[in-house]
Amino acid sequence: METLLAYITWDASPEIVKIGPLTLRWYGLLFALGFLLGLYIVRAMFRAEKEPEEWLDQIFIYMVVGAVVGARLGHVFFYDWEYYSQHLSEIPAVWKGGLASHGGAIGIIIALWIFSARTAKRSVLWILDRVVVPTALAGCFIRLGNLMNSEIVGTPSDAPWAFLFVRAYPPELADAPRHPVQLYESISYLLTFFLLYWAYWKTAAKEKLGRMFGLFLVLVLGVIRFGLEYFKTSQGGFETEFGDALSTGQLLSIPFFLVGLYFIFRPVKGKGNPKTAGAGKGRKA
Repeated sequence: METLLAYITWDASPEIVKIGPLTLRWYGLLFALGFLLGLYIVRAMFRAEKEPEEWLDQIFIYMVVGAVVGARLGHVFFYDWEYYSQHLSEIPAVWKGGLASHGGAIGIIIALWIFSARTAKRSVLWILDRVVVPTALAGCFIRLGNLMNSEIVGTPSDAPWAFLFVRAYPPELADAPRHPVQLYESISYLLTFFLLYWAYWKTAAKEKLGRMFGLFLVLVLGVIRFGLEYFKTSQGGFETEFGDALSTGQLLSIPFFLVGLYFIFRPVKGKGNPKTAGAGKGRKA
């Protein structure tokens, strides 16, 4: 990384080390680190609440599978169906790139709903209220991975902190200094993590079923994602169907934001005991 007067030249390699056919990439490392730290945080929550720690490994697997499958399908259907409809065999090729965070969120919710129905036997909201805290931290690491890949770059900028992405993907975006929107998002998610972490440990938010989940949706998939889309280059998708008034990411953020508001402001029964609050609601989302 080299600072040159009006902007920063970003020429970081996405690869850490390559041994024969095997390559360790920053994105994969940061993705895994985010989820492993998340597992550690949820373990602390379960111990404090005296919940079964044997659930943790299952939750971890459900979340990773749900995140990857959901993010891949989100990219396929939300952003590039025109291509994949003609190349169906490439849909499973996650290693070629193409993951959408909104799809990942949907995938995690569905995966944890299945876990809640099959194993926990309580409302999926009880699980979601806890995992959203480290999920915000995982989002921070994933966006740093995007930065190392020089992907999801921002719009052109003359700000002194603008990045000239030498290895930009796609390559034509290496034409000018741009907003390092990956950093903007990463820092925003980190701050959200601290806020949610504080809300979980220091307030009664976790005792109001769905409240933590609602806060996450409003902040991460609503305010932050919607606002920072203005600094991103177009990622394609169905935004043209709406006259390019909003990006695909912004259009996808709107329903998440509205759902989040519902869970924040809805009346909640069974306050003060998450087990009581989830009783009798094990199959509802």
